Amino acid sequence: MTAPRNPALDVARQVADAVLLEGYVLYPYRASAQKNQVRWQFGVLAPPGAGSSEPSDAQTECLIEAPGNAEAPGNADAPGDAVAEVTVRFLQVQARTDDGADAVAWDEGVVREVTVTAHLDPSGAQQRIPFQIDGGEDTDGTTTRRRQALSGVVLVRAERVEGPYGAWKVRVRVENQTQCQAGASRSDMLRRSLVSAHTLLHVPGGEFISLLEPPEWAAAAAASCDNQHTFPVLVGEGRRDVMLSSPIILYDYPEVAAESPADLHDSTEIDELLMLRTMALTDDEKAEARATDQRSADIIDRADHLPPEMMERLHGAIRYLGGPGTAGQPRQGFPGQDVPEFREPGVPEFREPGVPEFREPGAPEFREPDAGVPWWDPGADSSVSPETDSVPVPGGLASKGTKVRLHPGRADPGDAPQTPVMRRTDAQDMFAEGRIATVQAVFHDVDGSSHLAVTLDDDPAAELHQWFGRYQYFSPAEVEIAGEGSAR
Repeated sequence: MTAPRNPALDVARQVADAVLLEGYVLYPYRASAQKNQVRWQFGVLAPPGAGSSEPSDAQTECLIEAPGNAEAPGNADAPGDAVAEVTVRFLQVQARTDDGADAVAWDEGVVREVTVTAHLDPSGAQQRIPFQIDGGEDTDGTTTRRRQALSGVVLVRAERVEGPYGAWKVRVRVENQTQCQAGASRSDMLRRSLVSAHTLLHVPGGEFISLLEPPEWAAAAAASCDNQHTFPVLVGEGRRDVMLSSPIILYDYPEVAAESPADLHDSTEIDELLMLRTMALTDDEKAEARATDQRSADIIDRADHLPPEMMERLHGAIRYLGGPGTAGQPRQGFPGQDVPEFREPGVPEFREPGVPEFREPGAPEFREPDAGVPWWDPGADSSVSPETDSVPVPGGLASKGTKVRLHPGRADPGDAPQTPVMRRTDAQDMFAEGRIATVQAVFHDVDGSSHLAVTLDDDPAAELHQWFGRYQYFSPAEVEIAGEGSAR
């Protein structure tokens, strides 16, 4: 009897492949293009000792609420029959040579998948599961494709998380153990690498815990997870039994846009722009692109035959309306602040008689603009001065020149900044956590909220960013006054 297909695993593979094939071949999709001389920038697991700057292993650590942990009296330390299904998905590079008149030397990528099953062993013993990918040579007329054999190992270890919740920390390491001569060229190294390696984890009957937004009881355990060269997130909206560990930063529940017609392998560009540019290639350029790789040939053919309705879909889409601060949803503030919901301009707020209108501390009182004066121009409003304004932040007042420590995502520091209430934030903000910055300006928006424009003190380009006015922006709750001599 065939097991039912897990839709979350299908989504995980779809998202993984979008990253797996990113940079496979870039616009203008020709082997001769400068952009296609250095390929495969993400998730390369190189052979150990090859002298490459690429790592030879990747480690994923995540938290699992496994079945049977807390239900068996007197057996709380045993995970029962819980297993973790681990799938490693990557590209195997094959060198293609062609003896024809229009020969194009090119390295193709073949999608490979290795799936292993590991039992969650309460003893903490590490399970070692080796795998092999065969090499070979195929000849089709004048075209020859050669692949190097690959070998690797998947290491799985589980350990109990202290506490009454029956959670486990699971570590999955993927190691490339293929032999490669020291000092080999990058192309030779890549042919012996696991390229764009992803790890998919599935726990039948169990549930993963988000590492981006863990419950309070699991926050410390989530923070202790040591992920190396990879970032695990939940996949399959509303589900928690599948996790994708990717070599690029993703949010929980990523998905490929429904409007995207197919892989374009160049996500640094907009799909609509790529299609328009591809349509504008000359016949000779298209011919070279078709000869480069079957994937680039598919893109050229798709651009040549894209229906108008599909092109319209690429022009744009509205995913949702709303979010924090929009009508009907509460806005965040400091402790004790009752921040009103957003109102459309011109719609008065209902207030009990005698109750003054709320304004964020330090924010100027709203005044109807004078006729002919642009409401969006701070220079037209003498009550607003980004160079001299100050705003309350944890630890004191912040104004231009104030040194602050950054805590991106903190919405309510309360009385214990070390255990703040966090909100969902940009994944890149993890790199700013705890860093010291200098406030360059204080801005107020039309909703009465304040924003601190800062430059990072340890950024070599800080002066350049200041000169250009290119700042990073944080709310008052996301910073605290840094003491004298503060450092990261």
